[in-house]
Amino acid sequence: MPSTYDLAPDADFARNPGVPLDMAWVNAAQANTPAIQRRCATLPGRRSVKKDYQAAWLCRAISCIDLTTLSGDDTVGRVARLTAKARQPVRADILSALGMEGLTVGAVCVYHDMIEAAVKGLDGSGIPVAAVSTGFPAGLSPLHLRIAEIEESVKSGAHEIDIVISRRHVLSGNWQALYDEMRAFRDACGHAHVKAILATGELGTLRNVAKASLICMMAGADFIKTSTGKEPVNATLPVTLVMLRAIRDYYAQTGHVVGYKPAGGISKAKDAINYLALIKEELGDRWLRPDLFRFGASSLLGDIERQLEHHITGAYSAAYRHPMG
Repeated sequence: MPSTYDLAPDADFARNPGVPLDMAWVNAAQANTPAIQRRCATLPGRRSVKKDYQAAWLCRAISCIDLTTLSGDDTVGRVARLTAKARQPVRADILSALGMEGLTVGAVCVYHDMIEAAVKGLDGSGIPVAAVSTGFPAGLSPLHLRIAEIEESVKSGAHEIDIVISRRHVLSGNWQALYDEMRAFRDACGHAHVKAILATGELGTLRNVAKASLICMMAGADFIKTSTGKEPVNATLPVTLVMLRAIRDYYAQTGHVVGYKPAGGISKAKDAINYLALIKEELGDRWLRPDLFRFGASSLLGDIERQLEHHITGAYSAAYRHPMG
């Protein structure tokens, strides 16, 4: 079987088709919580980057952002501003000084009702539209309605669908139900890529996170994602380490490549670098591209832009100098 680092820096790959549910593999999944926490606690001190290197890592982080608005008061005007920011995520003078003209975010993520506005705002940019679906964020609506919601979002022009799993399947150990549900979501997405949101803050244990990660990948998820952003605890480095190692294990066993998306609570540039460093260590450079890695974020971009301006000018600016659109 392939090793973790067999995926070349410029390698192309097919979508993850999924594999049959293997409960022996799932039941063997473990998570040593104290060891995971110690490993993650040492990361910021070991992987500090400065000056030009920091600016380069932050530009890479921008290219991997799913710029997101998921609020009850979303409007067409707000989404128009968001798509403008997606096209021009950093002020033109800063990008010019960095030699990074043309930099864009990885995608724009919205509710179903805002897909049309997002598609219009991104027309011709090459930036995909992602839509949250399946009764987001709770995932408690009837299954046939969740599947219909996916199908409607794909028809409306969404290139990616962020689905949310039923946490009760994990908490009750009903792994077959989780697999079948995820498989149905994958089939409903058709050509659109599917990101499986595990809502890790509500799964109870890191071992449950590991098992749910494996099952969603077995069922054909293109990405596994930490959170809806609506849970009390969202993305963390320990959860990320567990999910990255599940991705690595899945690739080693099957040869199928799956992406990763942490979401919720990532708002500082230094945090983004920590996530990128952990991915580089665990999966290698190929996973540091937007087709295999995304940040689910809204406020992160503003802090990165401030850090990049500081890198160019030596002075920090106020947040109002970096408007959303």
